[in-house]
Amino acid sequence: MIKAAIMGYGTVGAGVYEAVVTNQKVIAAEIGEALEVKRILDLRKFPGDPAEQLITDKFSDIEEDEEISLVVETMGGTTPAYEFVKAALLKGKHVVTSNKALVAAHGTELLQIARDRKVNFFFEAAVGGGIPVIRTLGTGYQGQVITEITGILNGTTNYILTRMDREGAEFGDVLADAQRLGYAERNPEADIEGHDTCRKIAILSSLVTGKEVNFEDVYTEGISKIDSTDFRYALELKASIKLVGAAQFAGDQVTVSVFPLLVSDENPLYAVQGVYNGIVIKGNLLGTTMLYGSGAGKLPTASAVLADMMEAAKHKNENVRFGWTAEKQAVTSHESEKHRYFVRLSGDAASLAAAKEQFEAERVIQLPGLEEVAIVSAPMTEFTYRERAVKVPNILAMIRAELSAR
Repeated sequence: MIKAAIMGYGTVGAGVYEAVVTNQKVIAAEIGEALEVKRILDLRKFPGDPAEQLITDKFSDIEEDEEISLVVETMGGTTPAYEFVKAALLKGKHVVTSNKALVAAHGTELLQIARDRKVNFFFEAAVGGGIPVIRTLGTGYQGQVITEITGILNGTTNYILTRMDREGAEFGDVLADAQRLGYAERNPEADIEGHDTCRKIAILSSLVTGKEVNFEDVYTEGISKIDSTDFRYALELKASIKLVGAAQFAGDQVTVSVFPLLVSDENPLYAVQGVYNGIVIKGNLLGTTMLYGSGAGKLPTASAVLADMMEAAKHKNENVRFGWTAEKQAVTSHESEKHRYFVRLSGDAASLAAAKEQFEAERVIQLPGLEEVAIVSAPMTEFTYRERAVKVPNILAMIRAELSAR
């Protein structure tokens, strides 16, 4: 029998316990022996809970228990999660986590400790919730070169943008609803300013390159400046607005960034609505594929954690080749990225004339009732756009766009 511990008995931790209990026969048949949760670490007591007798508030009860060979971390944050996970690995225990902040900040070190101790550090649930994107990248795309990843990686921001799109609602109103419904935190900064997406695309980029992509090197913009007028234009353009994490791989040149993107109805990400995630992966052999599913939630996330637990159980006496090394991956400046640009301007003739010339406008849009106009630029680099934007008076807003010239 494999005995495990869960650190953190919130939504995901409770889901993991439920998944292990509910699917115990399936799990045992798959890994060849029973899997049991022996301890759960949490400061709360949970009277009447099915796992009440397993709760401890002492990490040492897990760390020092030689019967526990597998530890699941669902606490969130980096402290004390980092200290506890590191200690568990040093004790020779396998660790599975759903914590993207932990993986982004300390993944390189923890992966190396796992290799040195011949155990495993897995984190499928850290990106994409229940979508098996990390395992797919590691096995499903073997033998080919990944050239690009573009993903909707945060359900909270996608929920907000979907509501704004469908209802014409304003950002602040939908954010308040998302907080009331539990989709957004009381302090939503990590989601709406793109930091959560930044950490996730950095993890995926590290897996592709095999080197550490530091999330602090990733250019990041959030969605707090998007308003209902942007979506009126998007409707006219047969498009929508999504917050994406994007990475491009061209030999040693790696570009990683996070920003709102105006996507046409021909883009597979256009159809990703609500709290769902979608990840488009391009490879030199397979072409374009998309993974789609629940990006969060109790049982979807628990299913990804459980898959990692079972993988660790199947390799309980060895380290599986996985992750990236301590070698640093240089990230090319986002100014080299090439996009079309959707630009809103105050509606005077001088601004429009300057914009059409500087941005080589492929389309001009004017909506009834608005004292402004918008253009869609020709493709150009971020550097070129910024260089030319200073010559255009009265720019109201800009969103990068993936639109055809139609």
